[in-house]
Order: sequence, then C-alpha cells, then structure tokens
Amino acid sequence: MSETYKQIYESWLASPAVDKETKAELEAIRDDEEEIRFRFTSYLEFGTAGLRGIMCAGTNAMNRYTVAHATQGMADLILREKQAERGVVIGYDSRLNSRYFAEVAASVLAANDIKVYLFDGVRPTPELSFAIRELHCIAGINVTASHNPGKYNGYKAYWEDGAQLDPAFADIVSASIDEVDIFTEVKTCDFNRAVMDKKITYIGYAVDQRYMECVLAQRVNPEVIAKAADDLQIVYTPFHGAGYYMVPQVLRSAGVKHILPVAEQMILDGSFPTVVSPNPENPEGFASAIEIADKAGSDFIIGTDPDSDRTGLMVRGRDGKFFPLSGNQIGALLLDYIVTAYEEDGTMPPEPYSIKTIVTSEIITKICAVHNVKLHNVLTGFKFIGGVMSDYEEAGHGDFLFGFEESYGFLKGTYCRDKDAVVASLLIVEMASYYHLKGMTLADALDSMYERYGYYKEKTVNVFMEGLDGIERMKALMNKLRENPPSELAGEKIISLRDYEKETITNLVTGEITSTGLPRSNVLYYETCEGNVVVIRPSGTEPKIKLYLLVHGDSPADSEAVLSSFDEAVADWVK
Repeated sequence: MSETYKQIYESWLASPAVDKETKAELEAIRDDEEEIRFRFTSYLEFGTAGLRGIMCAGTNAMNRYTVAHATQGMADLILREKQAERGVVIGYDSRLNSRYFAEVAASVLAANDIKVYLFDGVRPTPELSFAIRELHCIAGINVTASHNPGKYNGYKAYWEDGAQLDPAFADIVSASIDEVDIFTEVKTCDFNRAVMDKKITYIGYAVDQRYMECVLAQRVNPEVIAKAADDLQIVYTPFHGAGYYMVPQVLRSAGVKHILPVAEQMILDGSFPTVVSPNPENPEGFASAIEIADKAGSDFIIGTDPDSDRTGLMVRGRDGKFFPLSGNQIGALLLDYIVTAYEEDGTMPPEPYSIKTIVTSEIITKICAVHNVKLHNVLTGFKFIGGVMSDYEEAGHGDFLFGFEESYGFLKGTYCRDKDAVVASLLIVEMASYYHLKGMTLADALDSMYERYGYYKEKTVNVFMEGLDGIERMKALMNKLRENPPSELAGEKIISLRDYEKETITNLVTGEITSTGLPRSNVLYYETCEGNVVVIRPSGTEPKIKLYLLVHGDSPADSEAVLSSFDEAVADWVK
C-alpha cells in the first residue's frame, strides 16, 4: 500500500462517497493514533474463509464499504467466468448488521447484472451451501462471523459446489479487490429498485422444506428416536442464532416429543446478551441450559453457534454434573454410532469413506480401520472435506459416511459442502436415543468407546500474537520451527516431519522425502516414535498460532500424563 494509514484515514474523511455517520465516527478517533493505525494500516484480508473483522469504519474492518469492495471482487470473478446468469445465493445470520451487509452485497451484484437470490430471513450457513447446489448457482455469500463475539461480523464466500472458495479463486478475488478503488470503482444500485426489477429474488420456504428433507434423510436408524421419545428431554440453545427455528423443527419432524429450549437464548439478538461469547465450545454459555436440564432430569444439552454450523454438547457424568464434550469426542462418538448402527442393521454401504482434518483426533483412524472404512485426511477447513466429496461425486462411486473437524463441525450427507449443526443435532439425538434404549447415557457411550479403541486425548494450545507486529511474530515462529525442527518431544523421538508449506513428508529415520499429496499450507506436523502427534499452524481468522496435541495411552491416566508432558514441551517451543 503506497499511502500511509494517516493518508487513507484522511481520504475517507474527504471522500464524498462516505456517509455522514461514518465520517462522524472517524472524527471521534482523530486523536487516537493507535486506533487510526489499527483501522487503516491494511485492508481486511480476503482469503478462503472470506472476510472477518470488527464492525467499525476503516479499511481493516467490517462496514458497508469493505463489504461492497469484497463483493465487487466476487462479481469480477463471476463475470470473468461468464456465469452471471446462474446467479448467487446470499444468506445471513442474526448478528448486528448481517441483514444490512447482505443487502449491500446484493446491490453490488445486481449492479454488475448478476442474478441474486436472497434469503428472506436468518438461515443456517449449511442451508446457504445447500441452496447453491439446489438452485444451480455459481456462487454464494453468507454474512456471519460464526462463533466470534458480537462486535465481529464476516463474509463467507462459496462456489458452485457449495464449498467455500478454492484458494486459487480466493487469490483471484483478493487481487481484484486490490485493483479496484473502494469508492470510485465499486458498482452499486438501489436495493429496493433491484428487487422491483427482479434482479434480486427473495427465497425461503420452498428451499427450507427441501433442505429439511435432505437433513432428515441422514438418519441411520429412524425408529430409535420414536422408541425413546417418551423418555428423552432435549435441552437446546441456539445462542440467539440461526438454529432457533430449524433445529427444533427438524427434531420434531424426526419424532422428538420433548424439546426444552433456553427461552431467552431463542431470541434472535446479535448482541448476544446472555453470554460472554456465543461459542458452543465454551461451557460457561450453557449455564441457563444446565438449570433447565437439572429441573427436567435431562442427560444432555445441545448448543449451536450463531450461524448454526458448529455444534456443542454437554453431557451428565456419573457424579450428576454436566461436562462438555470436545469436538473430537462428539465427532468420534457420532462416527462410532453411525458405523455400528449400519453394521447391526446390515446396511453399511459398499464403499464407505470418512473424512477428517489432519488436526483431528487419531481415534478416528482406529475406528475406520476396525470397521473397514476408508479414511481421508485433509487440511484444516471444511472446504477440503467438501473437495474430497466432490471428487468422489465426479468419479461416480464411493459412499460418504461422515466428515468432521475438531472445531465442532460435523456433516453427514452430500446435500451440502459445509459443516451442519442441524444434521449434527439430529444425529446426536438419534445416538442418545440408541444408547438410552440400551440403558446407557452419552457419558457411558464415551467410556465404552475409549475401552474399545484406546484412550486418546487431544488439546489445542492457542498462542495469541496480537498487535501490529503480530503477523511478523507468527511468521518468525513458524520459520524457526521449520528451519530448525526439534529432534524429540517430551522424551519421544520425532520420526516424521510433514511440512505442508513445502508439500513434503520427511522420514527423519531414513531421510526419505515424499509428497504430502495435499495443497500447500503453512502447517507443520510432527509425529513421534510412539505415534503421538503435534500440529502447528497459524489461525486463518485470528492473530494466533494454534498447536494441536494428539496423543494416546494405555489407560486414562497414562494418556493424561502423555498429554501433560507434551503440553509442557510445546510451551518451551513457543517461548
């Protein structure tokens, strides 16, 4: 960027394209040098996950101008591919400004003569992915910041397969954004006029119905829910988000009789007033749900994030207290249930395959090996899971059983190409019903799984590197570990190093170097002689390095000890 951040700040204040409210907001920070620097040192980066940032005025933030700017980049890609007539689906969640940003994006596409299908209200992200495929559109946009705090919003970009943008296409969009002036070269039009001229078409009920049919078709054993329905009390919270309607509706359609919603969290509210963070990974957000579950005698609680693509689960332990399951535990339980139920009924498809990310628990490898299910490991990001599914679809064979990533994202079925909290909620209830009929709780099922496959434990360590020099510090750490890799980890010799940036797997015992077979990515993967793993990568959406510890042991205590020793070892790496 040739201009200084101060010059860009002043150019926003001087531009006739900037509205009065935005100028007043910028004038209010005139004496705050750090705030001006934060907002204008760079543009909000457009990547394979689209955009995500704090809502405020500035180039490094989510606002009407950066949303329009990014959408012009998407429009340029679609026009370059000569696919304007196929159209784009736009969805949004309950966050502050989500509907407004969706309308801004729709106006830019309409001004570029690209057909727009806009949902008539808040919808889950996976329904947006489904709608792209259902309506045969070229692309999709969903306005959401997923599970981030309320001051954030974001913009997820999808392509015709229903998965988030391929890195090559994301690079094209990013390059286009760099070339287009944010004020003078972004096309736009009056939203209401575009609706009247049928350049923007509202969609809703018909797509909802078809989506729910596809979700309900993913049941493995539909009868178990009906058999257990009188006994099960399902406590559910959408954390003020998009699951508020669809999850209960699907569960009722599946035969669930007793759904106990957290009433105050069923209200769509992008300020998320009842929780510090609307993230189903965080157990503190379930406080109100636990009160309801204790009164009703329920043994589990389901929570979905604001755009209803991630699913959290709390289960009651033997001590009567609730505890959270990790994304790895939920995914492993679901896969184990799916393969077990298919085998018991004799309905296992002929070419079953499952997909996980490289940072996801290795218990999945064991489950797939025991049940003769082909397993694919992919890079972090559900788009890579969707890519494997699309490859099978194009080849015309293979039966997709289940795909998931440790960050609470799960999918069964090929109707969409993103994680789906609606289908995950349905499958969790079906699984709970199955075990209930056997006299088991989900906590019992977890213990049984570990007894059968081994005691696997996982932990994610987040090393935050905030501030203006955060990106440089992240690069320095990755370079250090790449160029001077450690030889041992907590007393275990490291025998293999996968450098996904270099696309190489180096056998540190023999010196043999082979290909990862996966796209290039800034990820390092260390495997020890005991089969334990540490994976390191920079976050794609936050200023932090993430370290994934994937270990196992011969007993719960043994695996806990290994995890603790690994935790101490990696702490030394990142000092």
